[in-house]
Amino acid sequence: MCRGLVVSVPYRSNMFPALETELKQETLPDPYEDFMYHHLQYYGYFKAERDSLPDSATHQYAWKNNPRLVLNGSFGERDLIPDPLQRKKLLWPTCLSSTLHRQIEAMSRDSSMLTSHLLKSRQLLHNEFGEANPRLREPRDLFGFFSGSAPLQAPRWPIECEVIKENIRHIEGVPPQPEYFYQPTGNEKLPEIVGEEKGTVVYQLDSVPTEGSCFSSSRVGGKRGDIKELAVTLQGPDDNTLLFESRFESGNLHKAVRVDTYEYELTLRTDLYTNKHTQWFYFRVQNTRKDATYRFTIVNLLKPKSLYTLGMKPLMYSQLDADTHNLGWRREGKEIKYYKNHMGDGLQPFYCLTWTVQFPHDQDTCFFAHFYPYTYTDLQCYLLAVANNPVQSQFCKLRTLCRSLAGNTVYLLTITNPSQTPQEAAAKKAVVLSARVHPGESNGSWVMKGFLDFILSNSPDAALLRDIFVFKVVPMLNPDGVIVGNYRCSLAGRDLNRHYKTILKESFPCVWYTRNMIQRLLEEREVLLYCDFHGHSRKNNIFLYGCNNNDRKYWLHERVFPLMLSKNAPDKFSFPSCNFKIQKCKEGTGRVVMWRMGIVNSYTLESTFGGSTLGSKRYTHFTTEDLKSLGYHVCDTLLDFCDPDQTKFTQCLAELKELLQQEIHKKFSALGQDMDLEGSWNDISLSDIESSTSGSDSSLSDGLPVHLLSIAHELNQKKMYKKKKKKPLQTRKQRNEQYQKNNMIWEFKSTEYAPERAEIASTLQKQPTFFKNSGNTSSSTIKNEKPRMNKRKKPRFTISCPPKRSTNTSQEQPAPDMKPNWSRNTFPATHRGGANVVSYPSLHIYTYP
Repeated sequence: MCRGLVVSVPYRSNMFPALETELKQETLPDPYEDFMYHHLQYYGYFKAERDSLPDSATHQYAWKNNPRLVLNGSFGERDLIPDPLQRKKLLWPTCLSSTLHRQIEAMSRDSSMLTSHLLKSRQLLHNEFGEANPRLREPRDLFGFFSGSAPLQAPRWPIECEVIKENIRHIEGVPPQPEYFYQPTGNEKLPEIVGEEKGTVVYQLDSVPTEGSCFSSSRVGGKRGDIKELAVTLQGPDDNTLLFESRFESGNLHKAVRVDTYEYELTLRTDLYTNKHTQWFYFRVQNTRKDATYRFTIVNLLKPKSLYTLGMKPLMYSQLDADTHNLGWRREGKEIKYYKNHMGDGLQPFYCLTWTVQFPHDQDTCFFAHFYPYTYTDLQCYLLAVANNPVQSQFCKLRTLCRSLAGNTVYLLTITNPSQTPQEAAAKKAVVLSARVHPGESNGSWVMKGFLDFILSNSPDAALLRDIFVFKVVPMLNPDGVIVGNYRCSLAGRDLNRHYKTILKESFPCVWYTRNMIQRLLEEREVLLYCDFHGHSRKNNIFLYGCNNNDRKYWLHERVFPLMLSKNAPDKFSFPSCNFKIQKCKEGTGRVVMWRMGIVNSYTLESTFGGSTLGSKRYTHFTTEDLKSLGYHVCDTLLDFCDPDQTKFTQCLAELKELLQQEIHKKFSALGQDMDLEGSWNDISLSDIESSTSGSDSSLSDGLPVHLLSIAHELNQKKMYKKKKKKPLQTRKQRNEQYQKNNMIWEFKSTEYAPERAEIASTLQKQPTFFKNSGNTSSSTIKNEKPRMNKRKKPRFTISCPPKRSTNTSQEQPAPDMKPNWSRNTFPATHRGGANVVSYPSLHIYTYP
């Protein structure tokens, strides 16, 4: 039988005269093949006769004209496989004659001819019958664009992970009433940890990779083979044992021990390939009872401080309530207590979180989570809707930034309105936004979703932002960690937000390609703002971390945007919680690396897992709508920040100086010292005034894993060897001329500066010792390194932009809640094409990395 031999068999061209006659016009001599024949034969990689080389032109003709061949495979590797109909009936392609069919059948009888002359290359593709195709694999780094008609890419898991086949999805319901913080009564119970020695294990994951192992490979669906039933088997309808499950996307629960009828001890899984970072939890329970009070106790948390001590409640989701009442996630729990666990292993202390809950229905399926989940599949569904939207797809271009370690796509969005001229396109500044570098901080994805909802809408303000900016958005930087349910790390077992300076592109591709994209963007245009969306587990409200700017021309400018944001969202954003100090342990973070690359306004936006202590939302939990509204406020603040009228900007600068004076006075009063604030108070280092942003066990970097140390050393050595060496002089005459020239320069300098050096030396001998040892006080206090500024150092726009457009439209958009009392000056209406544009070098309108 000869199946698919048309495309998979290396044939001899002189054996098929019918094919030669039929394809005479299409087959031309290929000088590249002639060169490769001699080249491979010279190095011993090809020992066949000249005529045994497959003719690529003939092969491509037969392949392209065969409608029954389909493509299969992933990552750009194409396998030519006949479709089921052709495989079943053994149909031949209609583009070839019957004479050629008989010749191929005769050839197929000699199996030795099929495999005798093959290239010794790992790049050759093999078909399903093990036969080599005369075609090479596609380059690994070429990725296709996001297609709205293609199905979603299934998440790829490490091969150690078991994954259930169920598709877990939740609705986005909003609680009908504000969800207030839990108020402790003082009578909360502190359960004693029993463990599996006295309890019954009802759920436990097998073979979880921890520290000491490293990621090797991945596949769709994770571990091969049948999925084990980890939950206990119910003995009958009266058995009230809860059935646990967490082997789904973003799920995290390692073990559940039943210690009493309605009491369970839970152990969270650490981040894969590490032995720490237990914070995020997300699991399912089934077989519930309505009237019973259940107690859950998580026994292996690592952070000594938590928002659960400030009234934060866990989240619960009822499947029956979602189906019947359209109710989504809600805050539930009583007798909530966060306390130290004295049953630790001695190496690091553990902390416990305990709470009680009553389920709303019998035989319900419920979920518990640390915060509102937002999975990789949720993101792909959102991007698919954007790609299929005929309006949004005109100004939002979706591309693949890179592939993660497991092979999941890291998406890049470029959002801007098409410009009328290349000069207008070149005048646009850029804004870079990213989220989910820490996979367990799902609040960053909800802020990002709110931003995308607004910037992709038909609001006049959104259209204005797209007119004057180019937005580069990476909505999920760490898809691998999100998929497996990590809290902080990627599959490299390290915190990506400590490795933005890495040279290991293969080990940390997500942050390496992000930094590289921003570097190229800086060469093309000025980046006005960079912001990475995060979540915070110890402080309420929303705030920013930035970088102090020591350039006196832009002094305090990095604090203007956060102050404006606090005025636009006064019940969510806390400016006093912002911090701009740069610590040594944060040098590898995104905001510091981008600041040193020249982006003055470089921030980390921290949104709490809890809620607000401000204004009308005081002591209430944040919902997904609250976080999405913050995405709108980021857009609103961008318009205020770049308003051609400088009133708001100058008002904020004056307010910042006043706040800084008060802070300096408070610091000196605490030290028992007096200071004249009318003097040179602005020479005091801002870093000395602010407190540290750390305090979490997650702040410090663990360094590189052991298996990557040698690779990093080799790359550093290669980098040193690549430095350009001085070109050696060719002749003795040239060397003599250079030697005489250097001597003349040295003699000239020595005679010119000799009187000055003598005068300085005599002056120093006459001065007292005090002046010799004293230095410039103001300059010595400035400790942070000055960032390398971009070529364009203008703090404002060079194009005249219209003000915020009227929002009297029927479209719904997030309410601005409480707006500041600054006046909004009105400007003459300006048409989109009538802006005065500065002349720049020609640049294509769309430039994508």
